[in-house]
Amino acid sequence: MPPAVDTTASKLKNFLRKFMVMRHAPRELWIVLAAYILENIAYKLSSSQVLPGWLKIEMGMGDETKGVIIGVWSALVTLFTVLVGSFTDVVGIRRTFLIGFSICVSARMVMMVAGVKWLALTAGLLPLALGLALMTPVMAAAMKRYSTAAQRSVAFSLYYALMNLGFAIGARIFDHLRHVLGENGGWPVPGLHTELGTYRVMILWSVAFTLPGLALTWFFLRDGVEMTEAGVRVTPAEPRKTGGENPLAATARLFGELWRQPMFLRFLLFMALVVGVKMIFFFMDYVIPDFAKREISPDAPFAQVSAMLNALLILVLAPLCGVLMQKVSAFRAIAVGSAISAASVFFLAVPSAMFQPLADGWLGDLIVHRWLNVAGPVNPLYISIFLFTVGLSIGEALWSPRLYEYAAAIAPKGREASYMAMTSLPYFFAKCGAGFLSGWLLANYCPETGARHPATMWLIIGGLALVTPLGAILFRKYIQVHEAGR
Repeated sequence: MPPAVDTTASKLKNFLRKFMVMRHAPRELWIVLAAYILENIAYKLSSSQVLPGWLKIEMGMGDETKGVIIGVWSALVTLFTVLVGSFTDVVGIRRTFLIGFSICVSARMVMMVAGVKWLALTAGLLPLALGLALMTPVMAAAMKRYSTAAQRSVAFSLYYALMNLGFAIGARIFDHLRHVLGENGGWPVPGLHTELGTYRVMILWSVAFTLPGLALTWFFLRDGVEMTEAGVRVTPAEPRKTGGENPLAATARLFGELWRQPMFLRFLLFMALVVGVKMIFFFMDYVIPDFAKREISPDAPFAQVSAMLNALLILVLAPLCGVLMQKVSAFRAIAVGSAISAASVFFLAVPSAMFQPLADGWLGDLIVHRWLNVAGPVNPLYISIFLFTVGLSIGEALWSPRLYEYAAAIAPKGREASYMAMTSLPYFFAKCGAGFLSGWLLANYCPETGARHPATMWLIIGGLALVTPLGAILFRKYIQVHEAGR
């Protein structure tokens, strides 16, 4: 028996040692991760699940109009992300952070105070799309710049896990503010004789979380830092030398060069297949809020059992999967993980009455009565949403962090942000499609009044998600490439 104990202890020691590779990472890595947590809390409180409520209650829009606005805005975020990746490679990580945080702060302040619809949309929501776009590729590029090859899997898993920590905190604040202020309530602003609606208060909190991220990068992030196999190296200036070339012209040149690389085109096809499963997350943000309010109750605390639970599970599962699956190829991880995530949608498509025994038992009591603090009989839809979220999260932990790692691993030196930005190109169609479809699906299958057929709505969403694993199998010979060390 002692040898078995020794073996178990040895395995645990080796497992923990894999995390310890991060102890030599430069301070910039930890600064970026801290800023990323804050920005993702702010994102949850100004975009994501807040956006449908802000458009409906504060801007007075119906389901279909709201869906169009969300679709266009989400598509713009992705389009801007694709275009600014090469900009980051030109001007550098620190400058991109400062520009992005500054735009996000000003845009969120406009959304918070503007009472005129056109002003809130054009001077608030539209610039926010650009600010968010600047933050996406630079965060991932920083993970590669500030880590070695041995650290990279753990760095990207931490990146993804801490992103979800921010999401979890934001979702908890979202439900708390709805509970305290009410869906259509408000908060009297001291000394100003005015009141901010519930969703404007959420945006106020998003500003409060954005400002520390701006301060961290302004005062503590150094220019020209890179983690090499020999240790931390600091060069005098971070931006790429362009021989006096205008930064915008250099950006356009780098962007054009990408499309002449054969490997890049195969990479894009791989990213395109991810569209199907990625759409699930946008539907979680844009469909589940109204679905839960209409099918359960207007004050249902849905965010905790969907977005918050998803984020907490990823916080734990993503680093574990990053360590345990270091030798598994990104292609295989994405194929298996996306299949699990896609299958999870069908928990919402089957009749919720199937889960009534679970709702009446210990699981329903634990989730609804003890966790969510909702009294009375347990609606089985809470169990449906719970099982969907658990399945989605298990699959996501397998595939999503590896997507970023795959892009960073194959990117040529100095092109990290460009490649990371291009991982967002297929999401243009995912976000645009999910945004437009969210309004149409709700209006036709889960309207505010009239007959509802939500199972059909989730069958459609599940069918779209299955495109990813089925496409990965079908195009495997073309899109699977050699990954160093695997």
